[in-house]
Amino acid sequence: MLQFNRFTLGNGLRVIVHEDASTPMAVVNVMYDVGARDEDPSKTGFAHLFEHLMFGGSINISDFETPLNMAGGENNAYTSNDVTNYYIQLPAENIETALWLESDRMLSLAFSEKSLDVQRKVVSEEFKEHYINKPYGDVWFKLREMAYKQHPYRWMTIGKELSHIENAALADVQDFFFKHYNPVNAILVVAGNIKTDQVKFLVEKWFANIPSGKKYIRNIAAEPKQGSARKLEVRANVPLDALYKCWHMDKRLDHGYYVADLITEVLGGGSSSRLFQRLVKEKQLFSNIECYQFGTIDNGLLAVEGKLVKGVKMKDAEDAIEDELDNLRKEKISDKELAKVKNKTESAIAFEDMSVMTRANNLAFYELLGDAALFNADREKYLAVTQDDVLNYSNKIFDPNNSNTLYYYSEN
Repeated sequence: MLQFNRFTLGNGLRVIVHEDASTPMAVVNVMYDVGARDEDPSKTGFAHLFEHLMFGGSINISDFETPLNMAGGENNAYTSNDVTNYYIQLPAENIETALWLESDRMLSLAFSEKSLDVQRKVVSEEFKEHYINKPYGDVWFKLREMAYKQHPYRWMTIGKELSHIENAALADVQDFFFKHYNPVNAILVVAGNIKTDQVKFLVEKWFANIPSGKKYIRNIAAEPKQGSARKLEVRANVPLDALYKCWHMDKRLDHGYYVADLITEVLGGGSSSRLFQRLVKEKQLFSNIECYQFGTIDNGLLAVEGKLVKGVKMKDAEDAIEDELDNLRKEKISDKELAKVKNKTESAIAFEDMSVMTRANNLAFYELLGDAALFNADREKYLAVTQDDVLNYSNKIFDPNNSNTLYYYSEN
């Protein structure tokens, strides 16, 4: 059971404190309730661009890295379709340095054409390197556009197209910042060798005077139920034929999410999983195969992807996957196999819990979902999944009319 205290500042900033005297370190984690799903469809990639801009200097601090390095700290960030997260780890006695730095960039970035130009180029190069020039780099651009027709999950976090970043104007960037990056739209978690009273004093000192901003109210259209199978063929200069399939699944807090997550373990959780055992080892149709889901807050996707062994026909590979899905639809999973994937998931949760940085991130994320205490219920929600749940949910999501398939052929 993860213990924590919480309080809220007058400007709306939610603060969670997790005390852990077993480490000499402390973590400051700031999660903003903004992701790629909150972007204008004609101006995508902004949330990710901010992940870079937030390290380029703020209104009173031109250099973020030097004072942090002097305090023995390290920092990083990530952006998803749902959230943007910044975190700092440093010796607990230097916690004020991290709070000072984070408060200043929440107050305001140091916006300039020069800073924007530098980060635009960095993100544009990242886009080219990972998504245009890399083999199979465009897969999820195509799959997302195929699977989602209305919901903004239809574009990647990096952006829908390169031109959106290349043409990002300073005024648009500033508007995006002041709309989303403010106390009322943020969650601050401080974890490690600290005390709640000490944190409260320092957080009020550095964050209380920041204007609250306006709470962003999301109004995202739900994705309509998919009514028929969608398929696309692509030919490109890649080493091997590849097959990608995805299906719509439930959102993060629904019971179906936990069932789907366990199904991904049954099908693709390592070398003992069904797909690997039967299609890689026994039938030798794929050189590798994976099954995973995206863990998105809104209704997400469960995916299977694999590279075919040279000479294997695409139809044979797809039929073999469908046979495995059919097994899940027709026969109840055994007690033993269900217990195995539950144990593996429980172990993964326990392993994550060992890191104070992961604990801080989890507390922020579950607070954003509605209540940080939800994290403590996750384990029980996995354990509550039954054999009937797996059977019924497999029939629900692996309906052919719910499928999106990308056949990726090698021109070599």
